[in-house]
Amino acid sequence: MRIALTYNLRLSDSEEEAEFDTQETVNALAAAIERLGHRLERFEVSGPASRTVARLEAYSPDLIFNTAEGRRGRFREAFYPALFDELGFAYTGSDAYALALTLDKQLTKLILSKHGIRTPGWQYVEKLSELTAENLRFPVIVKPNFEGSSKGITQDSVAETLEAVREKVARALEKYPAGVLVEEYISGRDLTVPFLAAVDNDYDGVLSPVEYVIDSEAASGRKYAIYDYDLKTKREKAVTVRAPANIPAKISEDVRKMAQKIFQVLDCRDLGRLDFRLSDAGVPYFLEINALPSLEPGAGIYSAAALEGLHLDGVINSIIQSAAKRNKIRDSARRQGKPARKSGPLRVGFSFNVKRVKPSATAETVEDSEAEYDSPNTLQAIREAIASWGHEVIDLEATAELPTVLSSTPLDIVFNIAEGLKGRNRESQVPAMLELLDIPYTGSDPATLSLALDKALAKKIVRQAGILTPNFQLMVTGKERLNKEFTSFPLIVKPVAEGSSKGVVTKSVCHSEAELRDVVKEIAGKYQQPALIEEYIGGREFTVGLLGERRPRVLPPMEIVFLDKEEKNPVYSFQHKLDWTDRIRYDAPAKLEPALLEKLRTAARNSFMALGCRDVARIDFRMDDKGRIYFIECNPLPGLTPGWSDLVLIAAGAGMDYRTLIGEIMAPAIRRYKEREARRAQTEHPGTPAPPLNKMAQRIEEHGAHSGVSNHGGTTNGEPLVARPELKA
Repeated sequence: MRIALTYNLRLSDSEEEAEFDTQETVNALAAAIERLGHRLERFEVSGPASRTVARLEAYSPDLIFNTAEGRRGRFREAFYPALFDELGFAYTGSDAYALALTLDKQLTKLILSKHGIRTPGWQYVEKLSELTAENLRFPVIVKPNFEGSSKGITQDSVAETLEAVREKVARALEKYPAGVLVEEYISGRDLTVPFLAAVDNDYDGVLSPVEYVIDSEAASGRKYAIYDYDLKTKREKAVTVRAPANIPAKISEDVRKMAQKIFQVLDCRDLGRLDFRLSDAGVPYFLEINALPSLEPGAGIYSAAALEGLHLDGVINSIIQSAAKRNKIRDSARRQGKPARKSGPLRVGFSFNVKRVKPSATAETVEDSEAEYDSPNTLQAIREAIASWGHEVIDLEATAELPTVLSSTPLDIVFNIAEGLKGRNRESQVPAMLELLDIPYTGSDPATLSLALDKALAKKIVRQAGILTPNFQLMVTGKERLNKEFTSFPLIVKPVAEGSSKGVVTKSVCHSEAELRDVVKEIAGKYQQPALIEEYIGGREFTVGLLGERRPRVLPPMEIVFLDKEEKNPVYSFQHKLDWTDRIRYDAPAKLEPALLEKLRTAARNSFMALGCRDVARIDFRMDDKGRIYFIECNPLPGLTPGWSDLVLIAAGAGMDYRTLIGEIMAPAIRRYKEREARRAQTEHPGTPAPPLNKMAQRIEEHGAHSGVSNHGGTTNGEPLVARPELKA
């Protein structure tokens, strides 16, 4: 089958990402699915949902293997299954209703208690004034009502007095305002009961209970024997899984029967996990359910499944087979009852300018005439990445003959990286021709490409959007009066309409008016365009990659770290981009405090939207010593050299390999291609309903429905991708 693996990738050790999958887990799941003989694509779903919709529609899977947790809100786990249902894709695991219900601990306990399931006494609290803990037996444990992975549960979560519980509830509500659960603490040990619907046994797929055993050294300093957040995320080696649990056979049978009833009442599908507390007296109490359980290597579900003769591949296969049977998927040729979708191959034109003159820079001369063009190796890497998605690639070199070639070559879409030939509108030349011929293409439209290439116009637009930019001025001859806004030196001078740091060299940072006027004259003469003069912003330099359309996904920023401490006013120059090994370092992702990171992400997203960017862009910023973020420039046609270009390094820092990056850029263009085909079909056959994709994607984008942070270093199908040695991921 064609299977899409949907997940959220954990990029940090923050509690916010505790439920996300590590790269190790994603790789293990992907390898197992491929060993089972299926065709697999990985879909990291963080970011705007419209991006996920476009990629899924482009791939058109037979089945989605879903582990995506969602990023925020009480219905986060339910979001993606609801989306898959709306799009008509089959998926593994429980539906949106079951996931929304089971994430709510108190609602689950309320329903199950009505069915005679034993559970500790509890109170759900949204406001401190509602707390009536005197009705509970002490001690009690305070935990978030809508969190998993033991988030919010520590040794300090247990309260033994009314005064203590009020204090702990107040603190918990500050951190988890959606609500907390105050539950009677059961002295005893933790049991977990996994569920695989496809396993044929006497308990309808409920597996044997297993238990978590904390080693004696870790347990010695703990007053309460609970599997808390610290053990689950920081000291996981101190915990082992014992399978089966060391409990009497009668208790094991009772627990499995109770679990069987719970899974039936809550309508869990394919897989799941129940957590119980076995009291010191041997009485089992239901604690909570996870209808989207962890599948990381070493998880309890594998230990329990091994008792049934299933190891990792067998567990994954049982999940797939259960979902396939439930959705009546018989073969990969056609999903029963689902709308037909063209999934490929497409005829993808590849427009580019090839670099034939090697850039160089010495103290005396700089050769940068073709610096923005792409080398044959880069072009081949992109071709291979496009072809790896199953498409046919047709080369379209952006020469004077391109209009004739375009008009005579049948194409579905164009993957465009062409820089154009000359003039400040050069980057818009190929997209303008494609629009004239009604051929969908990747990247921004002609207006945005022209605006962004003109740094002065771009600054005016983002400044109107409320984003800080350095004060700036244009000079044509070097004789113009210097603006009074410039109150002090240094200032920096660069060509107004060049990319790839062309014209930005060490002497571009000027410390006097005489220096400045000399550099302006040199730039105006060499590049035949005005020179941009702007305030030099001392401080940290960042570049941010964005993917998507109207609501883009912001990739984790990369910092350009200048290593020469004697360089008083460093600048990310053309020389740096040619020879950077001992002068700069790339930190991807950048090390930033959460507040500054959010400011930078917001500035990047707002700049992208203000300039009307689409599909992909890279935006440069400077941050001064007061934490103020200044927009420097935007590149909506960023370089894509494997292991070298900034955007590729940014993507790698976010866990996204090269092939996936190319697929991400291409997916929105494929969506636009399908919209064009739908329009043409309606014109040729009036009354034909449009495919559901377009309305759904539009609705998601317009209402901003999104969950909130993708795949995995590697090589192209050709040469190995050699990463910059200084990249600190």
